[in-house]
Amino acid sequence: MYADLHIHIGRTEAGAPVKISGSRDLTFYNIAREASERKGIHITGVIDCQSPAVQAEIERYLENGDMAELDGGGIRYGETTVLLGSELEVKDPGRGPAHLLCFLPKLSAMKEFTAWLAPRMKNVSLSSQRVYVTARELQEETVGRGGLLIPAHIFTPHKSLYGSCCSRMADVLEPDDVAAVELGLSSNTAMADTIPELRRHAFVTNSDAHSLGKIAREYNALRLAAPTFAEVAMALRGEGGRGIEANYGLTPQLGKYHRTYCESCDALVDVGAASDVCAACGSRRIVRGVFDRIAVLAEGDEADVPMRERPPYRDQVPLEFVPGLGAKKREALLERFGTEMRVLHEAPEADIAEVVGPGPAAVIAAARAGKAVVASGGGGAYGKIR
Repeated sequence: MYADLHIHIGRTEAGAPVKISGSRDLTFYNIAREASERKGIHITGVIDCQSPAVQAEIERYLENGDMAELDGGGIRYGETTVLLGSELEVKDPGRGPAHLLCFLPKLSAMKEFTAWLAPRMKNVSLSSQRVYVTARELQEETVGRGGLLIPAHIFTPHKSLYGSCCSRMADVLEPDDVAAVELGLSSNTAMADTIPELRRHAFVTNSDAHSLGKIAREYNALRLAAPTFAEVAMALRGEGGRGIEANYGLTPQLGKYHRTYCESCDALVDVGAASDVCAACGSRRIVRGVFDRIAVLAEGDEADVPMRERPPYRDQVPLEFVPGLGAKKREALLERFGTEMRVLHEAPEADIAEVVGPGPAAVIAAARAGKAVVASGGGGAYGKIR
């Protein structure tokens, strides 16, 4: 089953803001429908469900029968199960901010979590807001309610565990109670496994979608007995025959923070592993890329940590990154093949070419084989397929 566990809500159906930078059509219902009917994603994690207005919408759909809460946790719509989550920002004393994903099995548990969060936040209705507790306190509250905690986009230079908060997970979190870590758009399994303390943890690849079109730009293939919260938890732990079968993530060079960027040079630059100075102009106005940050973190003293058995990491080029494949052609592909997952994984190249031409079809085929040629991104600009 395909799972994307990091999708934002932009607005409520009444128009109230949730994720300010998110698209207005990113409502709870629209996300479930897009995942089920167009993307072909079986499990989605909607990470703004601590909002009382969002909870009211969920309750309405449960009451009218359009959705159903599953015994094993999660909200079912069509072919998709929605896991209820919340992305929250923490900032321990003397450290930079980091974002954590907190998932809870039932709507009742999420409502209780909201009641706990509300006096510890300035606005519990908005996405990705600061909660004024330590990272460990938030972790204890999440796990104590039967939930899962996943550090979000762990290497990105802004508001992530390793990018802006710390150099060791154990400095701010209890590693045994971390369900998985989210690699983010600019790294992959091979890069992350150079950091010894991460070798014990499951890796997940998620979209961090701020629009409907970006749902499933990264996703995971999970081996589950049923599409429920409980089964996902077992898969992350590798229990009972459940597990992660593959991570489908952006080719890291496509990520917008893959390489270090100098704001003075307005260009990608090479810097020494421990340097904060641009070698070209001497400026300190650099945005350190994930590639260079991981090089620093990999110099730890725990190189003998055993490696967890890993599923394959499949380089993923979403349809929106394919040159010559505009919105109309993407719609034509969905009309022909049904869902984006079928286009990316199943449709023969010749059949795709019949719909959109040989150029885009060749890129899709090359990406499927891990042979796409990419120009690296950095400093907030995505990379590009050559």
